[in-house]
Amino acid sequence: MKSISTLFMTLTVLACQSNLRAEGISWPNKNGPLHNGCALPKDAEGVPIEWNEETGKNIAWKIDLEGFGHSTPVVGSGRLWLTSATEDGKEQFIYSIDAKTGNVLHHRKLFENAHPEPLGNVVNTYASPSCVLEQDAVYVHFGTYGTARLNPTTAEVVWQRRDIPCRHFRGPGSSPIVWNNLLILTFDGIDQQFVTALDKITGKTVWRTDRSTDFKDRKPDGVLMQDGDNRKGYGTPTTIDVSGQTQLVSVGSRAAFGYDVKTGKEIWTITHRDFNASAPPLSFKDLAIINSGSGGANLMAIRLDESTKGNVDKSHIVWNRTKGNSRLSSPALEGNHLWMLTDNGVLYAIDAENGKEIASLRLGGAFVSSPVIAGSHLYACNEDGGIHVISTTIPPKVESQNHLSDGMRASPAIADGAIYFRTFTKLYKIAKTP
Repeated sequence: MKSISTLFMTLTVLACQSNLRAEGISWPNKNGPLHNGCALPKDAEGVPIEWNEETGKNIAWKIDLEGFGHSTPVVGSGRLWLTSATEDGKEQFIYSIDAKTGNVLHHRKLFENAHPEPLGNVVNTYASPSCVLEQDAVYVHFGTYGTARLNPTTAEVVWQRRDIPCRHFRGPGSSPIVWNNLLILTFDGIDQQFVTALDKITGKTVWRTDRSTDFKDRKPDGVLMQDGDNRKGYGTPTTIDVSGQTQLVSVGSRAAFGYDVKTGKEIWTITHRDFNASAPPLSFKDLAIINSGSGGANLMAIRLDESTKGNVDKSHIVWNRTKGNSRLSSPALEGNHLWMLTDNGVLYAIDAENGKEIASLRLGGAFVSSPVIAGSHLYACNEDGGIHVISTTIPPKVESQNHLSDGMRASPAIADGAIYFRTFTKLYKIAKTP
């Protein structure tokens, strides 16, 4: 007999699938329709595992993109949405693209910035946060540079906010999420670190909660070490139902938190050693699975129940994997298997129940893009344009190796039997062609 938590999770997934099908939205946010890197069965059916750019095999279309950006495309109602920016960050744009033809429906400048803060690195861009798509809205976020709700038909701005200050230092990277009537944003900069919720209809602030983290990074004279760089984070949160209450699980530098999503009140916290957290937490049964980010990069599972309150460092860690973890790429969760891809191209299958390593497969290459799963196949994209298609069997097996003419750091999106790849300069639709 299924446990109550497993049954509840199954019912929640089915309800989510039903709602998304009704709305015609296949890939509504950075991490997919179920917030786990997996496509819905109807969207996964027929996704090719082989293609060839030179011959055109299974290349439905490709288009050139202006500007730079690592935001994942979101897909629904026959359209793709993604952001871009000039290399210097002085201009930031939204794209709306016809999913069938690749025709650009809208390419609109949303924000201008006279003096954007330098990125200070070669990995990030000024358009790295991904959009969130609903049937009646597109939410666009560029960190402190601007947030907006757009009309999904016209791409006109419904409301915008440009008054939420934060020194990103290395550039913005946290994507927004939607819960009921709230648009939730994360700001982990060097000067301040907080999570805030806006009314998604009006754009007005509903709550704001500052991180309670003790960073332990001040010198004896009070000056911050490394200008506060170790306070940085790029995390995208997720919502998890815990004993009838919805919690916002959010990973920041040096600590992760559970908040009451309605009010922003801190419920629990767990400390860790790392910074630059970027992977969204995953929900598995009564566990929240988090990646702590750069540095030591721990992957750990935290038990969530009515007793998870206050500091839970010594009481609620169910398992903790301390080595061989990804830093920037987000894991995908399929059933009981957690699929994680390291920066240097080792794919691990991990038992989500206990954290034990089940299998590994060395791919080689450098990886920032997160793997996604369509049916029984996982797609892993490296920075040189190489894409491995891997069966999610145990042990996993490379089914095909494909290549696009440009590298990528954006994660793919899957919709209606097609997979979309955003490279450094182009957008591709890979679907079965005659």
